[in-house]
Amino acid sequence: MTDATAPRAGKGRTPTWLVAVICGAVGLFYAYAVWNAVGNLVTTIQVFGDAGLTLNALGWFIWIFAAVFPLLVWGAAFAIGYRRAPHELLLVTITGLALVAVFWLNVVAYTTLNSASFLG
Repeated sequence: MTDATAPRAGKGRTPTWLVAVICGAVGLFYAYAVWNAVGNLVTTIQVFGDAGLTLNALGWFIWIFAAVFPLLVWGAAFAIGYRRAPHELLLVTITGLALVAVFWLNVVAYTTLNSASFLG
C-alpha cells in the first residue's frame, strides 16, 4: 500500500457515547416535529369531525407522512454522519433538522390554504 491509500493510524473513531449524546440531543427536536404532526392530525380529526367531515386518503397521507418524514431524515442523518468526526455529525443532523423544518412549513402552508382538498 502506498501512503495515499493507507488508513490513517492517528485518527480514531468517535466514541459511542458522544455519538449517542449528539444524536439524542438533536433527535429531541426531530421528536418534537413528529409529536407536532401527530398532534395536528388528532386536532384535524376532532375539529373536522365535529363538523361532520372526515379526512380522505390525501389527508391521511399528508399527516402520516408529516409524522414519518422526520424519522426518515434522522435515520439518514445518523447513517451519513455516525462514522464522521463529532462536529461533522452535528452539522449533518442539524442540516437534516433544517430540511424537516422546511418540510413542516410546507405542510402547514398546504393544509392551511387547501383544507378542502383533503377532506371527504
